Amino acid sequence: MWNLDFKPPVVVPARVIATLPESLRLRQRSAWADANKAGHIVDCFLEGPVFDAAGALYVTDIPHGRIFRVDGMHDWHVIANTGGWPNGLALHRDGSLWVADYQRGILRCDIGSGRVETVLGHRNSESFKGVNDLIFDRAGQLYFTDQGQTGLHDPQGRVYRFDADSGRLDLLLANAPSPNGIALDAEAKVLFVAVTRANQVWRAPVMPDGSITKMGAFRTFFGTSGPDGLATTPDGRLLVAHASLGGVFVLNARGEVTHFLKSPLGASTVTNVAVRPGGGSVVMTESATGAILEAELPD
Repeated sequence: MWNLDFKPPVVVPARVIATLPESLRLRQRSAWADANKAGHIVDCFLEGPVFDAAGALYVTDIPHGRIFRVDGMHDWHVIANTGGWPNGLALHRDGSLWVADYQRGILRCDIGSGRVETVLGHRNSESFKGVNDLIFDRAGQLYFTDQGQTGLHDPQGRVYRFDADSGRLDLLLANAPSPNGIALDAEAKVLFVAVTRANQVWRAPVMPDGSITKMGAFRTFFGTSGPDGLATTPDGRLLVAHASLGGVFVLNARGEVTHFLKSPLGASTVTNVAVRPGGGSVVMTESATGAILEAELPD
């Protein structure tokens, strides 16, 4: 059942607006593909879309360590290489890009120079499992997921909150089978986590002291993979990129699926989603083909 009125979700077609140029595709073996793609040659795997204040789009290329800036959806520029496996991106209020890098932890990237530095490489001398995605709240607190290879067989994925000013790192959640995308509502009073290998989105109220409580399953999906990247819209809806169902689900405040933003590339690997500045449309990364998709955000 998708929603309480028993009507199917409205399908909104997405379109391809940009594709990684051939000159930037790296057809070479990578350790990431050996572990995650059965050793196939993966020339790119796009993730982490985020817009800056000027409207430029930034995405990561996990297996080859690159961060791209896409200007006008035509010009692609490599602005940095993390030396690891970068996944999620978030724009800090000082203009820098913060990166969730599976190998290296939480990084800071200076957009102008491309310089990359480590913010958090471990917790209490213990390595992260493999950080995945991150988001800032309005006060500048950083929330991020530590996914690694966790799943229903090993439900020990983590979610953290980091205060960069004090250096305080709080463990909010330690029992998620594959925490992936992460989002906050507009008031930063509700936390959403995409729990990929449980095929669910979890939801928890954020308390005044910053802790979470009453974490529950907000929406359950199906498929060979599960929810990946998340984003919230200006009017409070939740966007859920599903890595094996070829699009983005639009959820209302009750968790009902009202719309499906459908990839034109079939049951493609839609891994993440970002709302364009102004909120009229969303972009999605179609990771397997190196494409950027766009769909109008329905009323």
